Amino acid sequence: MILKLSPGQAGDAPHGRELLQAGGPVPTPCHLIMDSAYQGDETLRLARQLGYTPVVPPNPGRLNLWDYDRVIYRRRNEIERLFRRLKGYRRVFSRFDKLDVLFTGFIVLALIVEALR
Repeated sequence: MILKLSPGQAGDAPHGRELLQAGGPVPTPCHLIMDSAYQGDETLRLARQLGYTPVVPPNPGRLNLWDYDRVIYRRRNEIERLFRRLKGYRRVFSRFDKLDVLFTGFIVLALIVEALR
């Protein structure tokens, strides 16, 4: 698992690309369900280079629209529900911890608790 904390005012896509690069290429092709914030050409190109099949709907204003697997994209709901459950932990939504290492550690602990449910 790779986690990265970023400032709230920072854009998601550059940090998402860093995480993709840190994970490296995948041994077998797999789908990468992404939010619309990651539909930029650079992010899509990097995902394909690493062996992922990006699953993200194109912005209707784009010139070159692409097809995506709508059935797989519906599973994004599971990811959103996980983030909602994480926000149920008071220490996560209110960020009591001042040190990044403590905050990240509690997020990992909350993920473990959610996995054991």
